[in-house]
Order: sequence, then structure tokens, then C-alpha cells
Amino acid sequence: MQPSKEQLLWMYAVMAKARYYEDTMAQAYMEGKSPKFDIGAGPVPGEMHLAAGQEPCAAGVCVHLRRDDTVTATHRPHHVAIAKGVDLNKMTAEIFGKRTGLAGGRGGHMHLFDPATNFACSGIIGESAGPATGAGLAARLQGTDAVAVAYLGEGAANQGAFHEALNLAALWQLPVIFVIEDNAWAISVAKDKSTAVADNSLRAKAYDIPGVHVADNDTLELFKVAGKAVKRARAGGGPTLIEVETYRYYGHFQGDPEVYRPKDEVSGLKARDPILRLRKHMLGKTDIREAEVEQALAKARAEVDAAFEFARKSADPAPEDALQHVFA
Repeated sequence: MQPSKEQLLWMYAVMAKARYYEDTMAQAYMEGKSPKFDIGAGPVPGEMHLAAGQEPCAAGVCVHLRRDDTVTATHRPHHVAIAKGVDLNKMTAEIFGKRTGLAGGRGGHMHLFDPATNFACSGIIGESAGPATGAGLAARLQGTDAVAVAYLGEGAANQGAFHEALNLAALWQLPVIFVIEDNAWAISVAKDKSTAVADNSLRAKAYDIPGVHVADNDTLELFKVAGKAVKRARAGGGPTLIEVETYRYYGHFQGDPEVYRPKDEVSGLKARDPILRLRKHMLGKTDIREAEVEQALAKARAEVDAAFEFARKSADPAPEDALQHVFA
């Protein structure tokens, strides 16, 4: 399976948008938090987990999805939300805690919910697996060919909820694709210090479902693997487990001192940046012109800039609305 010109440009635009979004958010987040770091200060208070470097995981899978497909993501969700088509203005306003946000500023960046695109995420490790399995069951009961995708980190693959969801999805042959983003670090714990298997896709065998490992943050290989998994799920073939060897350029959270990482790790990862690799492929091995790539890049950056401006200009929530939508 080879991506079409339109799919290549779409993946590149999504990845470029996600990267620029995370880099822009990194700057906005640190406003008011220096010289002494204060997690509650600035226009974006609270924790912040950025996914720069992990863009292939989102673009290479979501390029195959429809609006009625469900996606559940992790506490590091922005790249996946962008790929699923979540409204960028509302998402950014939510992260800034504004009343124009997806949840009126109540959820923040780890709890983004968008019914319009069937996207959700959670700050709880491994939480994505159960809801995605439920969405797969709902699609089955409704008689549609919609699929569900659950994103997890490699650390979450050791959670009981993940294995319960895999078992149920396999038992009932539900249309669910489980995507493990293996960025090598479960917070500050290296994978080989926490996980008994070197490759989590091997765990698929225990549930008698396909398991595939995608090495080296390879967008085009993931495109092929995910395309096959989505097609299989839509046809009633059941779930697939995919583990993607990906990279995390920033710390686990903004403000992370990263003392656990080798000093040259990030520079080594950036030498094989997936966005630059995809651009090189497009310009060297397809008929896509540089002007088309630059146009896609410019549009992506303009959308991000507009979203941050929208968020900054939006009003704060009214104090009297604090108890709305809350069960007493």
C-alpha cells in the first residue's frame, strides 16, 4: 500500500502543524514561569506534556480514518487531536482555560473531548483502551463499519486495563486498533527497566491477534501497517496491536529536568527527524513540487498562529459557571 499524493501532503501538513503547535505551546507555557518555575503561573497553568517527535504516530494512522471513527488518546494528546480534526481554536482555548474551549476551560490539555470528531483523551495511564473497546462494540451493535483507535504509551502496556481491553476486543473480534507509542521512557523509567518484552507487539500473540512493530518512527511504514489494520477491522476481521518506535524531543512534562536521559539523546533523535524525512521522500521520490510542500507548511503554521491568537483573546470562564455540568 503506497500513499497517494493527497495522502502524503495531508500527512506532511498534519505533522508540520503538530510540531509547530507543540513548539509554540512550549513557549506560551513558560510565560510567567521563569526565572523560578511555578507550575501555576502564566497563561497556561498546570502540567503540560508535549509530543514533538511523535507526529508519525498520529498522521500515519489517522490518515486512514473517517470522522465517525473513534480515537482515544493519552495524556500527551495534541498531535493525535490535530490529526483527528479537532477544532484547533477550541482545543487551544481549552488548554488556556478559556470559556470558548472544548469544555469551557474545565478540562485542560489532558482532558480534551470533542464529540464532533469522536475524539477523547485522559490523564490516566492506560485509560484509552477501555473506551476504544467500548466504541468498537458500539459500532458492531449499530451495524456500521466504523473503527476505534486507542493510543497508549509503552508504559501503559503494563497496565491491567490494557490487557483486559485486548482480551475482550479479541474475544468479540471488535474493530479496534491499539497503537502503542514507544518513546522509550515511561516518565523517567527506561523501557528495558520496566517491561519484560523488548517489543510490545509480541503481546498480541497471547490474544491471538496480529501484532506489528514499526521501527525508527517511520511514517510510510506505519501508513502501510495502519492501513492494513483499519481495512481488516472495517471488514470484521477484529483488532490489531501496533507498536511504533517513536521519539520524544521534550521532557515527560515541561519543566522536567531530564536528568535520566543521556545528554546527547535528543540531538541524535533529531538527526533523523520524521518530518524532514517525509519531506525528502516527497520531493525526491514523488512528483510533488516544493511549492506544494511550502504551501502546506505555511497553511499549517497560519492555522496554529490563528488558534493561539483566538485562545489569548477569548474570555475567561465566569466564576458563577464553575458548578455547571458537575454532578452533585
